Amino acid sequence: MAADTSRPGFLGHRLLGEVMGAGKEEGADVMDAPAVALVGAAYEVAGRSVLRGLDLQIPKGQRVAIIGPSGAGKTTVLRLVAGLLRPTAGSVTTLGQHPGQLRGRDLRSLRRRLGWMQQDHNLVPQLRVAHTVLIGRLGQWPWWRAVWSLGRPQQLELVEGALRDVGMADRLWSLPGELSGGERQRIAVARLLLQGPELNLVDEPAAGLDVRAAEEIVQLILRTAGIHGQALLMTVHSLALLGAGFDRVVAIRAGELAADGPPESFTETREVEIYGRDPAGGPAITV
Repeated sequence: MAADTSRPGFLGHRLLGEVMGAGKEEGADVMDAPAVALVGAAYEVAGRSVLRGLDLQIPKGQRVAIIGPSGAGKTTVLRLVAGLLRPTAGSVTTLGQHPGQLRGRDLRSLRRRLGWMQQDHNLVPQLRVAHTVLIGRLGQWPWWRAVWSLGRPQQLELVEGALRDVGMADRLWSLPGELSGGERQRIAVARLLLQGPELNLVDEPAAGLDVRAAEEIVQLILRTAGIHGQALLMTVHSLALLGAGFDRVVAIRAGELAADGPPESFTETREVEIYGRDPAGGPAITV
């Protein structure tokens, strides 16, 4: 059963206002706050310092790439912002709230406003694409509607529109095992579209993809965030992706801020400072 490709995509759908407006109940003081603010943020595990007094502020709507050597603390930053980890020192503010201090309903309410995309796509093998993309709506549905949708998928017009926007209109009823790595990443982006988050946290979305597929998926995420005015924090595994359209690049080394600036400022000299070796004289740099 294929989707009707003649209909408009989700980005221009008449129900977009409903999706993007869901879950935004913060007051004027929160609205004026940056999307993300880390002040002296530190994190330790088993006596090892992963982050050391990191200061970082991300304005709303800004699209930021996070780079650095393996083990530098890039993914830890995303997890602190999402409230999956608590800082051992300093503070983390996400959309005007302190996720490490929230519990229960308050934490779930904040997470509904966050888009989270991991390297492994988080696709359930038994769920067809229609159901997988609709997971993006669960934060706005009562429990009974979510259960009902497992048997009779709800709001399929939104799913079809999102799939058209990511170039997957013919995959509505496919299973994850029938998709390539790049196609699974596109499905994960479609799920973010239906969620309509205010802040996207994306962890190395191009890992395991070839160069062309990597560029396409990163550009797709950047375009989606830009159209909706969403803030974006994305760890990337290749410096070649920095020219895809990021507003800013933040480099972390050994748990500390090593560099911060526009993509064009990351010259070969700065790469040496970040990675501690000559990128032209060794293997390809990955982060």
